[in-house]
Amino acid sequence: MALAHANKWPYRDINLKVTNDAYSFTSPSSPDAPALILDRPTGDVRLSESSLQNTKRATRVSSIAGILGVIQLRLDKYVIIINKAKPMGRLKGHMVYKVIATDILPMRERQIHDPDEDTFIELLKTFLATGPMYFSYSIDLTNSIQRQSQADLSQPLWARTDDRFFFNKYLQTDLINFRTQGSRSQPGQQAGIDPFILPCIFGMFEIKPTKFKGTPLSLILISRRSRYRGGTRYFTRGLDEEGHAANYNETEQIVIFNDNSTSGMSGHAGSSNMQSGKLGGADQDMQIFAYVQTRGSVPSYWAEINSLRYTPKIQIRSPESAFTAARRHFDEQIRIYGDNYMINLVNSKGREKNIKDLYEKMVQVLVSAPKERTEADRLTDEKFHMITPQSKAQEFDKLHYVYFDFHTETKGMAMHKAYLLIERMANEIEQQGYFRGVETPGARDGMIDARKFQSGVMRTNCMDCLDRTNVVQSNFARHMLDQVFWELGLTPRGVMFREEDPAFEFLFRNLWADNADVVSKSYSGTGAMKTDVTRTGKRTKLGALQDGRIGLTRYFRNNFLDGPRQDAFDLFLGAYQPGVSNIGTSLVFVDKRPILIQSIPYLLAFSIFIVLVGIFTKRDPTSSAIPIRLFILFWSLVSVFCFNFILSHGMLYVNWPRLNPRPFATEGYAEHYSKATKAPIVGPFVAKHERGMSTARYLNAEEGKKRIE
Repeated sequence: MALAHANKWPYRDINLKVTNDAYSFTSPSSPDAPALILDRPTGDVRLSESSLQNTKRATRVSSIAGILGVIQLRLDKYVIIINKAKPMGRLKGHMVYKVIATDILPMRERQIHDPDEDTFIELLKTFLATGPMYFSYSIDLTNSIQRQSQADLSQPLWARTDDRFFFNKYLQTDLINFRTQGSRSQPGQQAGIDPFILPCIFGMFEIKPTKFKGTPLSLILISRRSRYRGGTRYFTRGLDEEGHAANYNETEQIVIFNDNSTSGMSGHAGSSNMQSGKLGGADQDMQIFAYVQTRGSVPSYWAEINSLRYTPKIQIRSPESAFTAARRHFDEQIRIYGDNYMINLVNSKGREKNIKDLYEKMVQVLVSAPKERTEADRLTDEKFHMITPQSKAQEFDKLHYVYFDFHTETKGMAMHKAYLLIERMANEIEQQGYFRGVETPGARDGMIDARKFQSGVMRTNCMDCLDRTNVVQSNFARHMLDQVFWELGLTPRGVMFREEDPAFEFLFRNLWADNADVVSKSYSGTGAMKTDVTRTGKRTKLGALQDGRIGLTRYFRNNFLDGPRQDAFDLFLGAYQPGVSNIGTSLVFVDKRPILIQSIPYLLAFSIFIVLVGIFTKRDPTSSAIPIRLFILFWSLVSVFCFNFILSHGMLYVNWPRLNPRPFATEGYAEHYSKATKAPIVGPFVAKHERGMSTARYLNAEEGKKRIE
């Protein structure tokens, strides 16, 4: 018989009790609610009467903020708990928290350590420590305010979420499956587990209670990163077969007037009324304005191939091969957002031109009767390039392609010209509109009365969907905020808010610059470029130098550190499942390159050290200089040879992801390895160690399956 419980909100207070045979989770504020039990060592999920758990002797009792989920690794299952959460502010009266500290608890106490299992755990720990994740016990952060206004509030919080942005959904799979299907001992739906399922978003959340010209308001910025096709800069580009785009983020700018709940920062727990998360306030309607934008990789099949070159080689597949994936992508975008204005900011010349042409060919195939328009100026022959449908005959005629030659127009510190795009699209922005809603005091479950809807979305991209994209998105958000202030009469129509309130302008700029850094760090590993433009409104020489430093840091991280970061994304999001994929005895993370190839970077470092020692060591004035010069010359030649070998065979030294092989990485690695076997001096020695060839490094799952067969 199912243990029923009506609470649809996640518990704010959970006690964890650890015994030898189970992990028990109970809520002190809901003593009559069932307890969640994870049996050890099986990891089976069940519900039990809370009173039955008090009789068992515990090895640990602690209070936690929530359950992030359960994951199966190679040897064992683990439950991931949130030990500490930081209050970030109140959104419509609901406290939002940031995940600060987590703990990974095993189902079994391992006596022997497995190298791969230890590496999996370290990947998860690093990801959890650095990934910005947010949650709320009483409001759905995965959905925009507009989608929330149309939600079914009778459902539990986790069931209302937007599947794209429920970032820990894979980890919650065991709990959700138990909720919908039950188990052998407890068949059927299990509503009692609803309060233990806590959805999190990954990205950015900032709320700023402030004033504009003396009028109190709250300015909020939320970026939600999709859990599909998650990963790092050079290892995740374009679309997958299901139509999910790399580095896909939804960014929502929210302005709230008559918000009397943002000042308090403390959480609370207790009665069912308190569990709703609402606080009392002044008897005024809360006015809510929200504007949503998206960003995502160019929607086709393409990749950039790391080979230690500063500018990677671009690999492109034909638009026809990606047509089905692109249809799936835009079918979802149109269904959710309506008209899509696809803002493309890649360069019109050089290597990026191929990506531009690829995008435009895809749009021409999708849209019926496309009409092209090109505008030029003295700087470029293609300042704007637009592809628009001439009819509304099909769904994809809601796609509107707009190309803007960002780098050409803004070169020479002329970043103010980026606003030309907003001026050119003023009519489209006005037609698209923004969401406006009212929440009256005492409204049931915070129900929003929608007065106006946003009917379309700006989908912006550059190569990385980071630096140029954020500058343009902040400009769109600025223009929309101007329209809000015009509508409310806070500024005269046609007057921009930056001219009216410098303090508010400063806050707005820094909020969007913070967003740029957060989105960039999760994808590229560094903060964003061009944030001097966002923060100050103009390009500066110091900002250009800062961008140079960021560029070098990205080069180092993307070539030598991003492999494990990509593995961590794949592990956390379920793109790689060790319990299913890693069958057999072969270790996943062992370096199977021949020792000679592994040793060359060490030989390079040693030879440079010896050369420096030879140059700076004082010698006896009476001794001959020839031996030391020959010594320095020899080791200089060694260092030059090593450096040239590494650069010529760069794909052997890139830190590739180990869990999910990239086809281009497997092919490129094999090509560079073959070239290394033919290299002068070291080639014959490398060829003797063919068995160390590390295509196996990428094919662990296939190897395990063959062994089973």
